[in-house]
Amino acid sequence: MADDAAAGPQRASRGRGTPAHRTTADVTPTSSDALSRPSDTPGTRILVAAAVETMAEKGYNGTSVRDIADRAGMSPAVLYHYFGSKHDLLVAIMHRTIDHLIERCEAVLDAAPPDPARRLRRLVREHVLVHTELRREAVLGVGEMHSIEPRERALLIAKRDRHERMFHRLVNDGVASGAFGTPFPSEAVRGILTMATGVSVWFREDGPLTAAEVADRFGRLALALVEADPDA
Repeated sequence: MADDAAAGPQRASRGRGTPAHRTTADVTPTSSDALSRPSDTPGTRILVAAAVETMAEKGYNGTSVRDIADRAGMSPAVLYHYFGSKHDLLVAIMHRTIDHLIERCEAVLDAAPPDPARRLRRLVREHVLVHTELRREAVLGVGEMHSIEPRERALLIAKRDRHERMFHRLVNDGVASGAFGTPFPSEAVRGILTMATGVSVWFREDGPLTAAEVADRFGRLALALVEADPDA
């Protein structure tokens, strides 16, 4: 009962596409599962999902607190109770997205064999998979970084740099060991990340390739960029 109360009062439908009340079952898998925290209430998860959906459609500046609240089936006062402001909600989405990406990629490296080519291929594959699963969140993270106030932007950039260092260390180690032949390791990493992150813009579940197939192909392309054996 406490969670139901925290999620806010039920609202009458305001037209097509606006639910009278959201439940955790209505939340998209990307926002409710990947971006959830153990301490989240159902209301928090619903608001995060509603904000992702609405901002992906209208952009951050084109989205009002009322838009998010209506999508969530709550009052604007409930949003302010949980997040304080629309800006704070966007910041939370961005932090949760990059935290999830880092966690997934670190776990893959922890379980990967020592061979640099196999490690890079698995790392790129996981990066691509996350960006196919969290397409809207990833696009918000890139396109709306300028909307974040300086202190939080610096924290987000530090996390992004931490993630990118995984790739730089791996490629530099591969070059040092002779596994990778590229004379341009920094540029190779930049190309890999640009390519692998870009899938969030164009990938579709109903497209000709599955997410796993795209991830596998991009893993091979990454090995070509660092001049490694593509069959590694």
